[in-house]
Amino acid sequence: MRRMLSQYADIFQSAVESLRAHLLRSTLTSIGVMIGVAFVSLMGWALRSLDAAWERTLSTLGSDMLYVDKWDWSGQGNWRTMMNRKNITLDQAEEIARRLRVAEMTYFSADAWGQTITTADRRASGIVIEGTMARFGMLPSTQLAEGRFFSELEERTAAAVAVIGEGVRTTLFGNRSPVGQTIRIKGRPFVIIGVMPKRGTLFSDFLDRTVYIPLPAFFGIYGRYSRSITVAAKARSPEELDVLRDELTGVVRAVRKLPPQAANDFAINEAEVFRQQVANIRIVIWAVGIGLTALSFLVGVIGITNVMFVAVIERTKEIGIRRAVGARQSTILLQFLLEATMLCVAGALVGVIVSGAIVLVVTAVARDSADFLLPVLPPEIVVVAVAVSIAVGILAGFIPALRAARLDPVEALRYEA
Repeated sequence: MRRMLSQYADIFQSAVESLRAHLLRSTLTSIGVMIGVAFVSLMGWALRSLDAAWERTLSTLGSDMLYVDKWDWSGQGNWRTMMNRKNITLDQAEEIARRLRVAEMTYFSADAWGQTITTADRRASGIVIEGTMARFGMLPSTQLAEGRFFSELEERTAAAVAVIGEGVRTTLFGNRSPVGQTIRIKGRPFVIIGVMPKRGTLFSDFLDRTVYIPLPAFFGIYGRYSRSITVAAKARSPEELDVLRDELTGVVRAVRKLPPQAANDFAINEAEVFRQQVANIRIVIWAVGIGLTALSFLVGVIGITNVMFVAVIERTKEIGIRRAVGARQSTILLQFLLEATMLCVAGALVGVIVSGAIVLVVTAVARDSADFLLPVLPPEIVVVAVAVSIAVGILAGFIPALRAARLDPVEALRYEA
Protein backbone atom coordinates (compact mmCIF):
# COMPACT_ATOMS: atom_id res chain seq x y z
CA MET A 1 0.00 0.00 0.00
CA ARG A 2 2.81 2.39 0.93
CA ARG A 3 4.63 1.56 -2.29
CA MET A 4 1.48 2.27 -4.32
CA LEU A 5 0.95 5.64 -2.62
CA SER A 6 4.59 6.53 -3.21
CA GLN A 7 4.19 5.63 -6.87
CA TYR A 8 1.12 7.82 -7.22
CA ALA A 9 2.93 10.67 -5.45
CA ASP A 10 5.80 10.39 -7.93
CA ILE A 11 3.35 10.44 -10.85
CA PHE A 12 1.66 13.53 -9.45
CA GLN A 13 4.97 15.31 -8.85
CA SER A 14 6.15 14.46 -12.35
CA ALA A 15 2.92 15.83 -13.84
CA VAL A 16 3.22 19.08 -11.87
CA GLU A 17 6.84 19.58 -12.90
CA SER A 18 5.93 19.01 -16.54
CA LEU A 19 3.17 21.61 -16.42
CA ARG A 20 5.39 24.12 -14.60
CA ALA A 21 8.10 23.66 -17.23
CA HIS A 22 5.65 24.88 -19.87
CA LEU A 23 3.62 27.32 -17.79
CA LEU A 24 2.61 29.71 -20.57
CA ARG A 25 1.52 26.89 -22.86
CA SER A 26 -0.43 25.25 -20.03
CA THR A 27 -2.17 28.53 -19.19
CA LEU A 28 -3.21 29.24 -22.77
CA THR A 29 -4.43 25.67 -23.19
CA SER A 30 -6.71 25.97 -20.15
CA ILE A 31 -8.50 29.08 -21.42
CA GLY A 32 -11.12 27.11 -23.36
CA VAL A 33 -11.97 25.05 -20.27
CA MET A 34 -11.98 28.18 -18.11
CA ILE A 35 -14.53 29.88 -20.40
CA GLY A 36 -16.65 26.72 -20.58
CA VAL A 37 -16.76 26.35 -16.81
CA ALA A 38 -17.60 30.03 -16.45
CA PHE A 39 -20.55 29.60 -18.80
CA VAL A 40 -21.73 26.48 -16.97
CA SER A 41 -21.50 28.26 -13.61
CA LEU A 42 -23.26 31.42 -14.80
CA MET A 43 -25.98 29.39 -16.51
CA GLY A 44 -26.63 27.41 -13.32
CA TRP A 45 -26.65 30.62 -11.29
CA ALA A 46 -29.12 32.26 -13.69
CA LEU A 47 -31.46 29.27 -13.57
CA ARG A 48 -31.36 29.12 -9.78
CA SER A 49 -32.06 32.86 -9.61
CA LEU A 50 -34.96 32.37 -12.01
CA ASP A 51 -36.35 29.67 -9.73
CA ALA A 52 -36.02 32.03 -6.76
CA ALA A 53 -37.97 34.71 -8.64
CA TRP A 54 -40.64 32.15 -9.53
CA GLU A 55 -41.03 31.01 -5.94
CA ARG A 56 -41.35 34.60 -4.78
CA THR A 57 -44.01 35.23 -7.41
CA LEU A 58 -45.96 32.20 -6.17
CA SER A 59 -45.72 33.32 -2.55
CA THR A 60 -46.73 36.89 -3.42
CA LEU A 61 -49.72 36.15 -5.66
CA GLY A 62 -50.64 33.03 -3.70
CA SER A 63 -50.48 29.45 -4.94
CA ASP A 64 -54.06 28.98 -3.68
CA MET A 65 -55.55 32.10 -5.31
CA LEU A 66 -57.63 32.50 -8.48
CA TYR A 67 -58.43 35.86 -10.08
CA VAL A 68 -61.44 36.41 -12.36
CA ASP A 69 -60.57 39.24 -14.71
CA LYS A 70 -61.52 40.73 -18.03
CA TRP A 71 -57.89 40.35 -19.11
CA ASP A 72 -55.74 37.25 -19.48
CA TRP A 73 -52.53 37.83 -17.51
CA SER A 74 -50.51 35.46 -19.67
CA GLY A 75 -50.91 37.76 -22.66
CA GLN A 76 -51.64 34.79 -24.91
CA GLY A 77 -55.15 35.83 -25.90
CA ASN A 78 -56.10 38.25 -28.65
CA TRP A 79 -55.79 41.77 -27.25
CA ARG A 80 -58.57 43.24 -29.35
CA THR A 81 -60.93 40.43 -28.38
CA MET A 82 -60.24 40.98 -24.68
CA MET A 83 -60.62 44.75 -25.04
CA ASN A 84 -64.08 44.25 -26.56
CA ARG A 85 -65.24 42.11 -23.63
CA LYS A 86 -67.82 43.65 -21.33
CA ASN A 87 -66.49 44.82 -17.98
CA ILE A 88 -67.06 42.71 -14.91
CA THR A 89 -69.33 45.00 -12.89
CA LEU A 90 -69.41 45.36 -9.13
CA ASP A 91 -72.92 43.86 -9.08
CA GLN A 92 -71.63 40.82 -10.99
CA ALA A 93 -68.65 40.53 -8.64
CA GLU A 94 -70.92 40.56 -5.60
CA GLU A 95 -73.20 37.93 -7.18
CA ILE A 96 -70.19 35.72 -7.99
CA ALA A 97 -69.03 35.93 -4.38
CA ARG A 98 -72.52 35.05 -3.09
CA ARG A 99 -72.78 31.94 -5.26
CA LEU A 100 -69.35 30.48 -4.54
CA ARG A 101 -69.37 27.58 -2.07
CA VAL A 102 -65.85 26.16 -2.00
CA ALA A 103 -63.89 29.41 -1.69
CA GLU A 104 -62.47 30.21 1.72
CA MET A 105 -62.55 33.95 1.02
CA THR A 106 -63.24 36.39 -1.81
CA TYR A 107 -62.48 40.05 -2.32
CA PHE A 108 -62.77 42.58 -5.15
CA SER A 109 -60.33 45.05 -6.61
CA ALA A 110 -60.04 47.57 -9.42
CA ASP A 111 -56.95 49.33 -10.67
CA ALA A 112 -55.74 52.29 -12.66
CA TRP A 113 -52.34 51.99 -14.34
CA GLY A 114 -49.83 54.64 -15.31
CA GLN A 115 -50.89 57.13 -12.65
CA THR A 116 -48.90 59.98 -11.12
CA ILE A 117 -48.91 60.72 -7.41
CA THR A 118 -47.28 63.61 -5.60
CA THR A 119 -46.11 64.84 -2.23
CA ALA A 120 -45.28 68.39 -1.26
CA ASP A 121 -41.95 68.25 -3.08
CA ARG A 122 -41.81 65.04 -5.13
CA ARG A 123 -43.75 63.10 -7.73
CA ALA A 124 -43.81 59.48 -8.87
CA SER A 125 -45.05 58.36 -12.29
CA GLY A 126 -46.01 54.97 -13.68
CA ILE A 127 -47.87 54.08 -10.48
CA VAL A 128 -50.66 51.52 -10.18
CA ILE A 129 -53.55 52.69 -7.99
CA GLU A 130 -55.47 49.67 -6.73
CA GLY A 131 -58.77 49.93 -4.96
CA THR A 132 -59.33 46.86 -2.84
CA MET A 133 -61.05 45.54 0.26
CA ALA A 134 -59.84 45.25 3.85
CA ARG A 135 -59.92 41.47 3.40
CA PHE A 136 -56.90 41.74 1.14
CA GLY A 137 -54.86 42.71 4.18
CA MET A 138 -55.82 39.44 5.89
CA LEU A 139 -54.07 37.24 3.31
CA PRO A 140 -50.88 35.47 4.47
CA SER A 141 -49.03 37.00 1.52
CA THR A 142 -50.01 40.54 2.59
CA GLN A 143 -47.41 41.20 5.25
CA LEU A 144 -46.55 44.84 5.90
CA ALA A 145 -43.05 46.14 6.50
CA GLU A 146 -44.39 49.10 8.44
CA GLY A 147 -47.72 50.38 9.69
CA ARG A 148 -51.03 48.59 9.09
CA PHE A 149 -53.62 47.85 6.43
CA PHE A 150 -56.91 49.73 6.37
CA SER A 151 -59.88 48.34 8.32
CA GLU A 152 -63.39 47.38 7.20
CA LEU A 153 -64.71 50.58 8.78
CA GLU A 154 -62.23 52.66 6.75
CA GLU A 155 -63.27 50.70 3.68
CA ARG A 156 -67.01 51.31 4.21
CA THR A 157 -66.51 55.01 4.89
CA ALA A 158 -64.18 55.45 1.89
CA ALA A 159 -61.47 56.79 4.20
CA ALA A 160 -58.62 58.63 2.48
CA VAL A 161 -55.91 56.24 3.62
CA ALA A 162 -53.31 54.38 1.57
CA VAL A 163 -50.81 51.55 1.79
CA ILE A 164 -47.87 52.00 -0.57
CA GLY A 165 -45.40 49.63 -2.19
CA GLU A 166 -41.68 49.66 -1.47
CA GLY A 167 -40.86 51.26 -4.82
CA VAL A 168 -43.26 54.14 -4.13
CA ARG A 169 -41.73 54.67 -0.70
CA THR A 170 -38.21 54.79 -2.14
CA THR A 171 -39.17 57.22 -4.89
CA LEU A 172 -41.10 59.66 -2.72
CA PHE A 173 -39.50 59.37 0.71
CA GLY A 174 -36.09 57.74 0.29
CA ASN A 175 -35.16 55.96 3.50
CA ARG A 176 -37.56 57.99 5.66
CA SER A 177 -40.67 56.45 7.19
CA PRO A 178 -43.71 57.54 5.14
CA VAL A 179 -46.33 56.51 7.71
CA GLY A 180 -48.43 59.55 8.56
CA GLN A 181 -47.29 61.45 5.47
CA THR A 182 -49.72 62.63 2.80
CA ILE A 183 -49.74 61.81 -0.91
CA ARG A 184 -52.09 63.21 -3.54
CA ILE A 185 -53.92 61.03 -6.06
CA LYS A 186 -55.68 63.06 -8.74
CA GLY A 187 -55.29 66.03 -6.42
CA ARG A 188 -56.97 64.30 -3.46
CA PRO A 189 -54.98 63.83 -0.25
CA PHE A 190 -54.45 60.36 1.20
CA VAL A 191 -52.67 59.61 4.46
CA ILE A 192 -50.18 56.74 4.32
CA ILE A 193 -50.91 54.18 7.04
CA GLY A 194 -48.74 51.27 5.87
CA VAL A 195 -45.86 50.17 3.65
CA MET A 196 -45.54 46.87 1.83
CA PRO A 197 -42.19 45.08 1.88
CA LYS A 198 -40.29 44.42 -1.33
CA ARG A 199 -42.65 42.12 -3.28
CA GLY A 200 -41.91 42.66 -6.95
CA THR A 201 -40.11 40.00 -8.95
CA LEU A 202 -39.02 39.44 -12.51
CA PHE A 203 -42.65 38.59 -13.34
CA SER A 204 -44.49 41.05 -11.09
CA ASP A 205 -42.32 44.15 -10.74
CA PHE A 206 -45.44 46.39 -10.76
CA LEU A 207 -46.26 45.29 -7.19
CA ASP A 208 -43.64 47.63 -5.74
CA ARG A 209 -45.16 50.52 -7.71
CA THR A 210 -48.68 49.96 -6.37
CA VAL A 211 -50.71 52.11 -3.99
CA TYR A 212 -53.62 50.37 -2.24
CA ILE A 213 -56.67 52.41 -1.22
CA PRO A 214 -60.20 51.41 -0.10
CA LEU A 215 -62.36 50.34 -3.05
CA PRO A 216 -65.10 52.95 -2.41
CA ALA A 217 -62.44 55.66 -2.32
CA PHE A 218 -61.11 54.35 -5.63
CA PHE A 219 -64.61 54.58 -7.14
CA GLY A 220 -64.87 58.14 -5.86
CA ILE A 221 -61.81 59.09 -7.93
CA TYR A 222 -62.07 56.91 -11.03
CA GLY A 223 -65.77 56.05 -11.21
CA ARG A 224 -67.63 52.86 -10.42
CA TYR A 225 -68.94 51.92 -13.87
CA SER A 226 -66.06 52.70 -16.20
CA ARG A 227 -63.64 50.01 -14.99
CA SER A 228 -63.74 46.24 -14.79
CA ILE A 229 -63.65 44.56 -11.39
CA THR A 230 -61.30 41.71 -10.51
CA VAL A 231 -62.72 39.00 -8.27
CA ALA A 232 -60.11 37.16 -6.19
CA ALA A 233 -61.02 33.81 -4.65
CA LYS A 234 -58.90 31.89 -2.15
CA ALA A 235 -59.09 28.10 -2.07
CA ARG A 236 -59.08 26.29 1.25
CA SER A 237 -55.82 24.66 0.16
CA PRO A 238 -53.70 24.45 -3.02
CA GLU A 239 -55.04 20.91 -3.52
CA GLU A 240 -58.59 22.29 -3.89
CA LEU A 241 -57.60 24.84 -6.52
CA ASP A 242 -58.94 22.73 -9.42
CA VAL A 243 -62.30 22.31 -7.68
CA LEU A 244 -62.50 26.06 -7.09
CA ARG A 245 -61.55 26.76 -10.71
CA ASP A 246 -64.32 24.53 -12.04
CA GLU A 247 -66.93 26.07 -9.75
CA LEU A 248 -65.71 29.59 -10.49
CA THR A 249 -65.94 29.01 -14.25
CA GLY A 250 -69.53 27.78 -13.97
CA VAL A 251 -70.60 30.57 -11.62
CA VAL A 252 -69.07 33.38 -13.70
CA ARG A 253 -70.61 32.02 -16.90
CA ALA A 254 -74.01 31.87 -15.17
CA VAL A 255 -73.71 35.39 -13.74
CA ARG A 256 -72.66 36.81 -17.11
CA LYS A 257 -75.50 34.82 -18.78
CA LEU A 258 -73.33 33.08 -21.36
CA PRO A 259 -75.10 30.44 -23.50
CA PRO A 260 -73.60 26.90 -23.40
CA GLN A 261 -71.95 27.19 -26.82
CA ALA A 262 -70.38 30.60 -26.17
CA ALA A 263 -66.71 30.98 -25.29
CA ASN A 264 -65.70 32.49 -21.96
CA ASP A 265 -65.66 36.29 -22.07
CA PHE A 266 -63.43 36.42 -19.00
CA ALA A 267 -60.17 34.92 -17.77
CA ILE A 268 -59.40 32.96 -14.62
CA ASN A 269 -55.85 33.90 -13.76
CA GLU A 270 -53.42 32.46 -11.25
CA ALA A 271 -49.72 32.58 -10.46
CA GLU A 272 -49.24 29.48 -12.63
CA VAL A 273 -49.82 31.59 -15.78
CA PHE A 274 -46.26 32.84 -15.35
CA ARG A 275 -44.88 29.30 -15.54
CA GLN A 276 -44.81 29.47 -19.34
CA GLN A 277 -42.77 32.65 -19.10
CA VAL A 278 -40.38 30.82 -16.79
CA ALA A 279 -40.19 27.92 -19.24
CA ASN A 280 -39.46 30.25 -22.17
CA ILE A 281 -36.70 32.06 -20.28
CA ARG A 282 -35.25 28.70 -19.23
CA ILE A 283 -35.15 27.55 -22.84
CA VAL A 284 -33.27 30.69 -23.88
CA ILE A 285 -30.78 30.36 -21.03
CA TRP A 286 -30.23 26.66 -21.76
CA ALA A 287 -29.86 27.21 -25.50
CA VAL A 288 -27.37 30.06 -25.16
CA GLY A 289 -25.55 28.56 -22.18
CA ILE A 290 -25.23 25.03 -23.54
CA GLY A 291 -24.23 26.30 -26.99
CA LEU A 292 -21.46 28.55 -25.68
CA THR A 293 -20.36 25.95 -23.13
CA ALA A 294 -20.15 23.19 -25.72
CA LEU A 295 -18.17 25.46 -28.07
CA SER A 296 -15.78 26.46 -25.31
CA PHE A 297 -15.22 22.89 -24.15
CA LEU A 298 -14.73 21.75 -27.76
CA VAL A 299 -12.02 24.36 -28.18
CA GLY A 300 -10.55 23.23 -24.85
CA VAL A 301 -10.58 19.55 -25.80
CA ILE A 302 -8.91 20.23 -29.15
CA GLY A 303 -6.30 22.47 -27.54
CA ILE A 304 -5.47 20.06 -24.73
CA THR A 305 -5.33 17.08 -27.09
CA ASN A 306 -2.91 18.88 -29.39
CA VAL A 307 -0.74 20.02 -26.50
CA MET A 308 -0.64 16.53 -25.05
CA PHE A 309 0.39 15.07 -28.44
CA VAL A 310 3.18 17.65 -28.58
CA ALA A 311 4.19 16.71 -25.02
CA VAL A 312 4.35 13.02 -25.97
CA ILE A 313 6.60 13.81 -28.95
CA GLU A 314 8.85 16.11 -26.89
CA ARG A 315 9.23 13.50 -24.14
CA THR A 316 9.53 10.38 -26.28
CA LYS A 317 13.09 9.73 -25.17
CA GLU A 318 12.14 10.33 -21.52
CA ILE A 319 9.32 7.81 -21.89
CA GLY A 320 11.76 5.31 -23.39
CA ILE A 321 14.18 5.73 -20.47
CA ARG A 322 11.36 5.31 -17.93
CA ARG A 323 10.08 2.18 -19.67
CA ALA A 324 13.66 0.82 -19.82
CA VAL A 325 14.08 1.15 -16.05
CA GLY A 326 10.82 -0.67 -15.34
CA ALA A 327 7.96 1.85 -15.61
CA ARG A 328 4.73 0.14 -16.59
CA GLN A 329 2.37 1.22 -19.37
CA SER A 330 -0.32 2.03 -16.81
CA THR A 331 2.08 4.41 -15.04
CA ILE A 332 2.82 6.33 -18.25
CA LEU A 333 -0.89 6.37 -19.14
CA LEU A 334 -1.86 7.67 -15.70
CA GLN A 335 0.77 10.42 -15.76
CA PHE A 336 -0.38 11.90 -19.06
CA LEU A 337 -4.04 11.56 -18.09
CA LEU A 338 -3.24 13.36 -14.84
CA GLU A 339 -1.50 16.18 -16.71
CA ALA A 340 -4.50 16.68 -18.99
CA THR A 341 -6.89 16.56 -16.04
CA MET A 342 -4.81 19.04 -14.05
CA LEU A 343 -4.90 21.45 -16.99
CA CYS A 344 -8.69 21.22 -17.00
CA VAL A 345 -9.07 21.50 -13.23
CA ALA A 346 -6.80 24.56 -13.17
CA GLY A 347 -8.94 26.13 -15.91
CA ALA A 348 -12.09 25.16 -14.01
CA LEU A 349 -10.93 26.80 -10.79
CA VAL A 350 -10.07 30.02 -12.61
CA GLY A 351 -13.45 29.83 -14.40
CA VAL A 352 -15.27 29.48 -11.08
CA ILE A 353 -13.37 32.45 -9.65
CA VAL A 354 -14.13 34.58 -12.72
CA SER A 355 -17.83 33.65 -12.76
CA GLY A 356 -18.03 34.26 -9.00
CA ALA A 357 -16.59 37.73 -9.50
CA ILE A 358 -19.10 38.41 -12.29
CA VAL A 359 -21.94 37.33 -10.00
CA LEU A 360 -20.76 39.67 -7.25
CA VAL A 361 -20.52 42.61 -9.66
CA VAL A 362 -23.91 41.95 -11.28
CA THR A 363 -25.73 41.53 -7.97
CA ALA A 364 -24.10 44.67 -6.58
CA VAL A 365 -25.05 46.75 -9.63
CA ALA A 366 -28.59 45.30 -9.93
CA ARG A 367 -29.31 45.11 -6.19
CA ASP A 368 -32.39 47.34 -6.41
CA SER A 369 -33.82 46.30 -9.78
CA ALA A 370 -33.12 42.54 -9.61
CA ASP A 371 -32.87 41.54 -5.97
CA PHE A 372 -34.02 37.99 -6.84
CA LEU A 373 -30.52 37.25 -8.17
CA LEU A 374 -28.55 34.93 -5.90
CA PRO A 375 -25.58 36.78 -4.31
CA VAL A 376 -23.15 33.86 -4.79
CA LEU A 377 -22.70 30.81 -6.98
CA PRO A 378 -24.61 27.78 -5.66
CA PRO A 379 -22.06 25.24 -4.27
CA GLU A 380 -23.55 22.37 -6.28
CA ILE A 381 -22.95 24.33 -9.49
CA VAL A 382 -19.27 24.66 -8.61
CA VAL A 383 -19.05 20.91 -7.94
CA VAL A 384 -20.71 20.11 -11.27
CA ALA A 385 -18.40 22.51 -13.13
CA VAL A 386 -15.27 20.92 -11.64
CA ALA A 387 -16.61 17.40 -12.31
CA VAL A 388 -17.29 18.30 -15.94
CA SER A 389 -13.79 19.73 -16.30
CA ILE A 390 -12.28 16.48 -14.96
CA ALA A 391 -14.32 14.51 -17.48
CA VAL A 392 -13.15 16.84 -20.26
CA GLY A 393 -9.54 16.40 -19.15
CA ILE A 394 -9.80 12.60 -19.25
CA LEU A 395 -11.50 12.75 -22.65
CA ALA A 396 -8.95 15.15 -24.12
CA GLY A 397 -5.91 13.37 -22.71
CA PHE A 398 -6.86 9.74 -23.23
CA ILE A 399 -5.65 9.23 -26.81
CA PRO A 400 -2.30 11.05 -26.33
CA ALA A 401 -1.78 9.19 -23.04
CA LEU A 402 -2.58 5.87 -24.69
CA ARG A 403 -0.11 6.65 -27.46
CA ALA A 404 2.59 7.48 -24.90
CA ALA A 405 1.91 4.28 -22.95
CA ARG A 406 2.20 2.13 -26.09
CA LEU A 407 5.52 3.54 -27.30
CA ASP A 408 8.11 0.87 -27.93
CA PRO A 409 10.93 1.43 -25.38
CA VAL A 410 13.71 0.65 -27.89
CA GLU A 411 12.31 2.97 -30.57
CA ALA A 412 11.71 5.64 -27.97
CA LEU A 413 15.33 5.53 -26.78
CA ARG A 414 16.50 6.00 -30.36
CA TYR A 415 14.22 8.99 -30.92
CA GLU A 416 15.93 12.34 -31.47
CA ALA A 417 13.78 15.42 -31.19
